[in-house]
Amino acid sequence: MISTGDTLPEATLIQMGENGPEEVRVSSKVKGRKVVIFAVPGAFTPTCHSAHVPSFMRTKNQFAAKGVDEIICVSVNDPFVMKAWGEATGATGAGLTMLADPASEFTKAIGMDFDAPPAGLIARSKRYAMLVEDGKVVALNLEESPGACEISAGEGLLEVI
Repeated sequence: MISTGDTLPEATLIQMGENGPEEVRVSSKVKGRKVVIFAVPGAFTPTCHSAHVPSFMRTKNQFAAKGVDEIICVSVNDPFVMKAWGEATGATGAGLTMLADPASEFTKAIGMDFDAPPAGLIARSKRYAMLVEDGKVVALNLEESPGACEISAGEGLLEVI
């Protein structure tokens, strides 16, 4: 599992562009930049929808004041769902970047995948938030339970950076 001090592995995520799905290399998002990446078990799921995304919408300006260039939400969903979810929550309008990890490539590469078959969640991402500077993890807050959103919320990450 990825830890503070580690460099993020290369992986391809997908976002919706003007002409449909577009590949986004993780390295292109983090190289020479200060970025927050937070991940959720699933778009439109209760805690993710009502707590996690709104926490980063609320704190976006505080992160910007600390020099954060971009806040990225990652979920093991398809890019169509992530686009709809970004619109439904107001996250896209608030300036958050919604990226899909449909095959769980990035999530597995950093050791954050988990399964919860009773909830219909297979190869999904654990709930976490990290601050990444030039590709290196400088802060990482991982929730013990996928249903909790405390240390991985925007306010929780702000406390440690």
